Amino acid sequence: MSVLLTENAARQIKKQLEKRGKGIGLKLGVKKSGCSGYAYALEYADQLMEDDAVFENFGVKVIVRKSDLPYVDGIELDYRREGINEAFQFNNPNVKATCGCGESFSV
Repeated sequence: MSVLLTENAARQIKKQLEKRGKGIGLKLGVKKSGCSGYAYALEYADQLMEDDAVFENFGVKVIVRKSDLPYVDGIELDYRREGINEAFQFNNPNVKATCGCGESFSV
């Protein structure tokens, strides 16, 4: 199992954790949503739970609930700026289809 961060994503997560003044890393998960079935859920984690797996890249921890691992195994999380827009980008090898608006995916 693996979850990868690009250097840009790690830099952004560090920046946000410093701005918050607390946190141990980024929590990545999935939730049922949209027309394709699942959407990514991101939040900053302040503690580890018993059912969490931890991945570290560029000194930044990504925490994933073990039940979500089959949906995100092998994912690369990037952070990109395009014009005035900036956002995390998910490069997930498990995705079989996405909805037209890009908000949800199926595996």
